[in-house]
Amino acid sequence: MQYCLKSSIGCVLALVLGGCAIQKYRAAPISPVESAASLESRNLQDRGLEQFLEQNLGHAPNAWPLKTWNLDTLTLAALYFNPSMQIARDRAAVAKAAVITAGARPNPTLSMKPGIPSPYLFGLNFAIPIQTAGKRGYRILQAKNLSDAARLDLGDTAWTVRSRVRLALLNYLANWRSAGLLQTQERLLQKQVELLQQRLTVGQIPRPEVDAAAIQLSNTRLALRAGEGRIAETRATLAAAIGVPVAALDGIELEWPNLDVLPTEDSLSVREIQREALLNRLDVRRALAQYEAGQASLQLEIAKQYPDFQIGPGYTYEEKENFFTLGFSMAIPILNRNQGPIAEAEARRKEAAASFLATQAQVIADSEKALARYRAALGELKEAEDTLTKLQSAREQMARRSFELGESDALALNGIQLQTVAATQAKLNALILAQTSLGELEDAVQRPLEPSQLVPVLPDWKHAPEDSAKEKHR
Repeated sequence: MQYCLKSSIGCVLALVLGGCAIQKYRAAPISPVESAASLESRNLQDRGLEQFLEQNLGHAPNAWPLKTWNLDTLTLAALYFNPSMQIARDRAAVAKAAVITAGARPNPTLSMKPGIPSPYLFGLNFAIPIQTAGKRGYRILQAKNLSDAARLDLGDTAWTVRSRVRLALLNYLANWRSAGLLQTQERLLQKQVELLQQRLTVGQIPRPEVDAAAIQLSNTRLALRAGEGRIAETRATLAAAIGVPVAALDGIELEWPNLDVLPTEDSLSVREIQREALLNRLDVRRALAQYEAGQASLQLEIAKQYPDFQIGPGYTYEEKENFFTLGFSMAIPILNRNQGPIAEAEARRKEAAASFLATQAQVIADSEKALARYRAALGELKEAEDTLTKLQSAREQMARRSFELGESDALALNGIQLQTVAATQAKLNALILAQTSLGELEDAVQRPLEPSQLVPVLPDWKHAPEDSAKEKHR
């Protein structure tokens, strides 16, 4: 009897320990000091970033590190560094691992009844669980749909990151250009004050005219200082959108070569925009994947009406006699037939269907409003361009010609030049408004509407950028 018991226990241990490899826990502590140092050390000379740019651009950068960065390269840097991308990737990894969990088959069970109180009694039962009605397949289908939704959420996060980089770069360049116009205005007003001071000296004008020009000059200088502050602020906003410290942008040039080139109104029809939105919006596709997961969940709960069972051989040793049996067990569905979970799953499916329809309706409404705003902004930009190029430029040319011929003085030319600066600022404001509206329209369809801009590819990184940085320091 003792020999039989020892051999049985040995067989059990052999099955449990030798059946599959056992994973061990590996600690992954977080050090706030090290993580902060890793974030502060991020820069645009990172070798991993260079490889990421090469993968998405289709060719190696002409020179590394880059001295000039545009919207495309800054977007790629943000997709590489921005912490929200790592969060979305980890969520997608969790959802992908859930597919493995859903596909796992239940382990068989082994039960023993030792000889207590009599040493001549011993029982051993081995049971194999059998799942019925395709439950495992429904679990896998549900997990795969949720995994697809998580991957779409990763893409949605990537687009959000790109949108923030675009807006930050646009605001930075707008403030930089505006500061240049304010510098020109300051120079012209300084000249105006000097000319008026000369006239005051000879008694041609009263003091209030000089004081009014001096006040305008002072206000311009204050606006220029405020504009310089906005440049620093938008530069910090851009760095945060990328996921690097502000110091990482030192020594590089930021450009947007086609900032003044916008898609024409005729190239963007309402039907085309709606179609692009419904085809490209990741939240629509994510809502559809979540609905399909709800479908699979309902199928799973309906399948649970059919009970699973266990079957397997048994062995009993009693009074020096050996008995072999075949066991069978199952739950008897007589008190409930899973009505509650079925009703819950059906209600969740209806909710997912309503959410999908609501998402579609919101997408259509957003795309129509964004297109209307963009068309209105294009109209304002065209009017500002016509005012500047056709009217104000012609007036300045005539005033300059009149000054050269001696028909007018420098003060008159100075006033016309100040009007030109104001018209240029109005055009810049209209351009920024049009570009902002174009960005909102691109958000509505989640696709670049300027043909020169690329659509990046998102690889499955094994390590986050900060992990790579840690490995370099080791």
